[in-house]
Amino acid sequence: MKKYILILFFSFLKLNAQRNVILIIADDLGSDYCGFYENHVDTVSMPNVRKLLNRGVRFRYAWSNPLCSPTRAGILTGRYSFRTGMGDVVAAGSTEIDTAEITIPRLLKKYSSNKIATAAVGKWHLTAPKPAKFNYPNILGYDYYAGNFLGQLANYYSWTKIVNGVSGTSNVYGTIDETTDAINWIKTQKTKQFFLWLAYNAPHTPYHLPPAGLYSDKTLSGTAADITANPKAYFKAMSEALDNQVGRLFDSLQSMKLWDNTDIIFIGDNGDDPLVNQGTNSAKGSIYQDGISVPMIIAGPSVVNPNRVSTELVNTADIFATVLDLFGDTAWAKNIPQNKPVDSRSMMPILKNQNVKVRDWIFTEIFKATPASGDGKTMRNATHKLLDFDNGTQKLFKISTDPNEKTNLLTGILNFEDGTNYAYLCNEMTKLVSVSRFCDDNVSSPNFQHAANNIAYPNPFTNRIYLKESALNMEVVLQNNLGQIVFEGQDIEKQNFENLPSGFYFLRLKNASNETIKLIKR
Repeated sequence: MKKYILILFFSFLKLNAQRNVILIIADDLGSDYCGFYENHVDTVSMPNVRKLLNRGVRFRYAWSNPLCSPTRAGILTGRYSFRTGMGDVVAAGSTEIDTAEITIPRLLKKYSSNKIATAAVGKWHLTAPKPAKFNYPNILGYDYYAGNFLGQLANYYSWTKIVNGVSGTSNVYGTIDETTDAINWIKTQKTKQFFLWLAYNAPHTPYHLPPAGLYSDKTLSGTAADITANPKAYFKAMSEALDNQVGRLFDSLQSMKLWDNTDIIFIGDNGDDPLVNQGTNSAKGSIYQDGISVPMIIAGPSVVNPNRVSTELVNTADIFATVLDLFGDTAWAKNIPQNKPVDSRSMMPILKNQNVKVRDWIFTEIFKATPASGDGKTMRNATHKLLDFDNGTQKLFKISTDPNEKTNLLTGILNFEDGTNYAYLCNEMTKLVSVSRFCDDNVSSPNFQHAANNIAYPNPFTNRIYLKESALNMEVVLQNNLGQIVFEGQDIEKQNFENLPSGFYFLRLKNASNETIKLIKR
């Protein structure tokens, strides 16, 4: 018995000593095509990705950036776009990733004294495709890089491939080639711990017919006319081909006896392309749900009580801290300089099934190199979502009951709950981005009754609040933007609020209409 216990003990130590992490990124795959998501419409057959569900956690409310380069930068650095400067896809005139950024592979090297191997395979799209920059993945910390630098493969069957800074040509179907590179690199690691970033180009355009055996729809001809007429069918075929190759990777891990000690993260990098989007609002490139709601599953030995669905709010940037935590580097923050603040939050408490809240809100944004009408920022909490566009317009949705963003609450009078959440999200966004345009004195929304209506005055106030004659002696509730009650009663005119902190407050009249007034305290 003692011998048996010792064997189990040392097997446990060995398993933890050889923990590996693989991040798999599907390009332009929104959650609406994933049959295991509540918002799915038409679906893609992905039996291999589904294998992760039984051994992992599916995140129901996961956000990415609206575009691929910013999402990738956020994962690699754990920082929001307004910090990295990457709010658009890497192209002429847009910002590239700064080689001074603190990245996942760089921190893994510091933590492990070079005992953790690192590789990036597939789509890079964080720097321009120039020969002088082909070694940037290696400069940013990866031991090995093989893939393409562009936002898409012009031809999946013949494409420019960079391997550790050297350019060449691959005539192997892109999804197969990327999987083969990943498997071959893993084989070279033997007993070494590893982190693999596997970023597929599929199912990103150009839509096409994958090799035979990788998809199920036998009616597809592959002609240009058929692809143009039926883009969704080819998108689904490419997604099936991706899943097929994910299965080949999984089979290889099992044959190498690495399956049981490898944590796998599967995500989409943003919503679907407009050609195949199934939602009701804008697709990829938009801060509406269709542009930023993505599948995310984390599966493997680190998950306690697997086969769970988490309703916690998470962002793809949270993968940064989570990967480091999975390897045991819980003190990574000490290696972050003050001028490079990290926004990432580890999802380990969720994986461990602990009753610990990771986030109160999630945030994302888009800003194009050439400003566009859809540029803006968005934040949501458990119930509400605020969209703040750079053109000055705002929208508010009760996302918990209106997931398709049909009813903009800012077109009417906000009730107390909606008004409180609006103020909370406005102020949190203001604190995060350090820009006061979201809820400053100039933000005047028709949804609130203001001083011009003479219901409550003065507005802003300094110490006293007065009600118009028709509201005198009415019972009211004064609440701050955190939902805390400051005053409740019928004699608010007699109260002195001189010591009340400055900021936004909401005054609710406890009458039949429950009218809510937005007030500013100087």
